[in-house]
Amino acid sequence: MPLLEPKPGALRPRSISGPAPDRLPGHRAGGTPEPLRTELTELLGPEKVLWKVSDLVRYASDASPYRFVPQVVVIAEDMDDVSAVLSYAHGRQREVVFRAAGTSLNGQAQGEDILVDVRRHWAGIEVLEEGRRARIRPGTTVARANAALARHGRILGPDPASAIACTLGGVVANNASGMTAGTTRNSYRTLSSLTFVLPGGTVVDTADPLADEELSRAEPALCHGLMEIKREIEADPALVARIRAKYEIKNTTGYRLDAYLDGTTPVEVLRGLMVGSEGTLGFISEVVFDTLPLDRELCTALLFFPSLPAAAAAVPLFNGAGAVAVELMDGNTLRASVSVAGVPADWADLPRETTALLVEFRAPDEAGRDACAQRAARLLDGLDLVAPAPSATNVFTSDPKTVGGYWRARKAFVTAVGGARARGTTLITEDFAVPPSRLAEACEALLALQAEHGFDAAVAGHAAHGNLHFMLAFDAADPADVERYGAFVEAFCRLTVERFDGSLKAEHSTGRNMAPFLELEWGPAATALMWRTKRLVDPEGVLAPRILLDRDPRAHLRGLKTIPQVEAVVDPCIECGFCEPTCPSGDLTTTPRQRIVLRREMLRQQPGSPVLDGLLASYGYDAVDTCAADSTCKLACPVGIDTGALMKDFRHRRHGPREEAAAALAARRFGAAESAARVTVAAADRIPSRARDRLLEAVTGVARRAVRPELVPQWSAQLPGAAGHLPPTLRVGAAAVYYPACVNRIFGGPEGRPGPSLPQAVVAVSERAGRPVWIPGDVAGTCCATIWNSKGYGAGARVMANRIVEAAWGWTAGGLLPLVVDASSCTLGIAREVVPYLTPENRALHAELRVLDSIVWAAEELLPRLEVRRRVGSAVLHPTCSMRHLGDEDRLRAVAEACAEEVVVPDDAGCCAFAGDRGMLYPELTASATAREAAEVTARAFDAHLSANRMCEVGMDRATGRTYYSALLELEHATRP
Repeated sequence: MPLLEPKPGALRPRSISGPAPDRLPGHRAGGTPEPLRTELTELLGPEKVLWKVSDLVRYASDASPYRFVPQVVVIAEDMDDVSAVLSYAHGRQREVVFRAAGTSLNGQAQGEDILVDVRRHWAGIEVLEEGRRARIRPGTTVARANAALARHGRILGPDPASAIACTLGGVVANNASGMTAGTTRNSYRTLSSLTFVLPGGTVVDTADPLADEELSRAEPALCHGLMEIKREIEADPALVARIRAKYEIKNTTGYRLDAYLDGTTPVEVLRGLMVGSEGTLGFISEVVFDTLPLDRELCTALLFFPSLPAAAAAVPLFNGAGAVAVELMDGNTLRASVSVAGVPADWADLPRETTALLVEFRAPDEAGRDACAQRAARLLDGLDLVAPAPSATNVFTSDPKTVGGYWRARKAFVTAVGGARARGTTLITEDFAVPPSRLAEACEALLALQAEHGFDAAVAGHAAHGNLHFMLAFDAADPADVERYGAFVEAFCRLTVERFDGSLKAEHSTGRNMAPFLELEWGPAATALMWRTKRLVDPEGVLAPRILLDRDPRAHLRGLKTIPQVEAVVDPCIECGFCEPTCPSGDLTTTPRQRIVLRREMLRQQPGSPVLDGLLASYGYDAVDTCAADSTCKLACPVGIDTGALMKDFRHRRHGPREEAAAALAARRFGAAESAARVTVAAADRIPSRARDRLLEAVTGVARRAVRPELVPQWSAQLPGAAGHLPPTLRVGAAAVYYPACVNRIFGGPEGRPGPSLPQAVVAVSERAGRPVWIPGDVAGTCCATIWNSKGYGAGARVMANRIVEAAWGWTAGGLLPLVVDASSCTLGIAREVVPYLTPENRALHAELRVLDSIVWAAEELLPRLEVRRRVGSAVLHPTCSMRHLGDEDRLRAVAEACAEEVVVPDDAGCCAFAGDRGMLYPELTASATAREAAEVTARAFDAHLSANRMCEVGMDRATGRTYYSALLELEHATRP
């Protein structure tokens, strides 16, 4: 047994509220049943089949109010895997659901049998024809695709608010649109072609000139049936007129019946039917989009009105003036948005009736923008605007920061409102459309209906297109509350259809909650055609049953998930998945959302449950140990949920008293530990590298087993050699105090790179700019406390946090001089993360300190005073996650641009997960986290590979085989006389 074994039972929930009605039953504790597990493992390989109960539970959630636990999860790597799973399902009468990002709001990403993950291995974009087209794989996020297109001045038509997380496969499968897409820029209108796999295994590339010929040979009955339905529709003028009318406004309810009118061949019809089919007709493996111009000049305003109907009444004016976006936010939405970074705090006190319109004009150049501004200004004079808060200016602006804040508030609608709901309640997001001319009337009717059923919903939406979203919260564990919700939904559907002839789903696709009401909207004849379409394409019903078509009138109430109250820091989570693309462990173990989903399932169980025991057995490694704790999930989450902080707290809970005492002792004697580490690294340098690496890998391996893997790093051949002595400096005349981080006092720079060490470079370049720095003589033995904080050692963190703040206070003469730190994670640690561990007296001292990252110091204080004498041709950057927290990424680029002709930040740049020493504790975490960025970096040659944190540089060295080093080393070289 290791010397410092984690405290048993520490992760068991302190209070269990179960058994909940939707808990996973005990007989499923063993995970995937036999023979399903063995058969799929033999078919695909063990690495592609997830079978543990924790695997099944973590995939049993999306952004919807539904929850269905699959029997097995398959990680498909390629088309062969997809075809194999479909063939298996046909032969065994099983069902298959494809899942990518899991951001769907209606349960489309959940299945009850075989769930196939098509996100992990399905990302990638190929820009075609100078950006006019793009070939995109289904696991690529909209934001990632647009980042690649932006370099060509192009953008995709669909622009959903979840662009940072939702993937193109899901966008097409749901015909998601967004703020500006309307009915003309959505997937149906902007898709050039797509490749898909039919349930029987036939692969169709609609761009292939021979596609129809090949399909007729492979699926003759399907081709005949599609053309027969087409002829029937075209022979019924009333039905044709009805179908055309339904798509004059946004509509994603049911299958796209206009595909039968727009397509002339079976392949063309299928191409249209696949859009919005929610994975019920086939798997979309690739899409080719016709892109649109990216108009970069903006003219934007947030306009406040006294009521929802008053705001809605103004929408046609802006539509007529050419606004590209007119977004509506009611009082509940505005007030909830104060939890979003950058949103004015005074919105919290806005009157309930207040409603705002976010209006934006876009143009390709400044002249066009100015013309838009003039048109907009003329409209304002006749509007009934109010100023219910000091921040409500009611003016148009082109300031990027202001405009960005407006859009952050709007895009955070679902998460911000959801985060503000009552604890323990389930969130429903509804999405409907009416003719834009009747929007004001629809708003009044919706408010009245909500009041009648006892709901006070938040309303927002794409007002320009008559498309509104509203959110309701109810207790899914309370049958009476479920019935109240059910009664409201039925009344809402009848109101939308019978009074407004609207769309029950405008852009979120039918899903589980509107499937029972499909016939209400479309009528019996059109609905029958949709059922015929499903039977034609998928006669055995293999794909996604009950997601788009369901004859059960109460299907929308089946599978509603309860939301047990868990730790307060993550309780507001609505499981939207926005955090997942940024999570470094997402392709290895779990994501922030999944960590929360697993925790909630623990709370649904009762004491002694075998499911609870199974979840706890996996949670330590899958959730706690392999969390990089970099808190980039907090940056991605619109309401700032920090799952990394919770994982650090869990680490703390697992520590026994002996372990905490040892950590505190290490903090108190850190000077000796630092010296010993430097001596050890220096001694290792003297041993031939091959023998050294074998010896130290063996030694550290034994130590990890004897003490605990979480505490003893594994030796890595990429670790740099020992640091040299710090350069001499003078306090007199210093413009700043320079604090070399302990990692730069222990480890040296990249092996084989000539020139000064990082401390020498910082001192030299600062002196060169006439802004000399001083290194205190007593920095040894101090640290930013991140070592202890990241591992959850509270006592050790308190020791070191207070020591560094007291020392910095003295060094900087009470905050008179800035404290410049040469590792971004340490800058973040001293600037922010030490605060919770400080005594009240030291918090007061800390508030007076000015802590600057050395990159910021260089960009703001040194660059304007330096002469650049030489530049490299190209540099690739690895911005660290700490820089993202600090908002310093632009300074890193500024320094790099001074040193290189071309500067590239990879589109897939993210956290390297080295996280101090976590990359040495769990090397597989860094390997997984850096895989996509490394592939992008190694696809071409660069003259320099730059970053701002020594251990992140080591992690990227390991991932790419290239040598990363501080941008300040390059700056010193570029400005050297």
